[in-house]
Amino acid sequence: MEKILVSACLLGEKCRYDGESKPNQNVIDILSQYECVKVCPEVMGGLPTPRKPSEIACGRVKMVDGTDVTYEYKLGAELALAKAREQGCKIAVLKARSPSCGKGLVYDGTHTAALTKGDGVTARLLMDNGITVLDETEIEKLRK
Repeated sequence: MEKILVSACLLGEKCRYDGESKPNQNVIDILSQYECVKVCPEVMGGLPTPRKPSEIACGRVKMVDGTDVTYEYKLGAELALAKAREQGCKIAVLKARSPSCGKGLVYDGTHTAALTKGDGVTARLLMDNGITVLDETEIEKLRK
């Protein structure tokens, strides 16, 4: 069975900044045909759950209170990449708009819910290393 790296929050794990999850039934249904390798790069990088919301601006990741958490995001991304490699994952399904996992659009760093073009730290690292990244809005591409 093919292994796919997946944002743990999409599968119901309570690891988001607000202490909740974002289970997506369509993702869960389609990924039942695969072996899921769950990751939460933010937690893997050492951030607690819950935690203050973070956004990306000018190449840095900062919490709403200004705390720079770029190191933790980069560490989590490296650990997620290592796990993908270790498990042989060639595809990742990640949480849209997240400063870790977003692909194509992320929150712009103003903490006003404004979006800007860009990728989350983990999504970018995975793509730069040859892993195909989809977000939950693209999950139909994996339907068998």
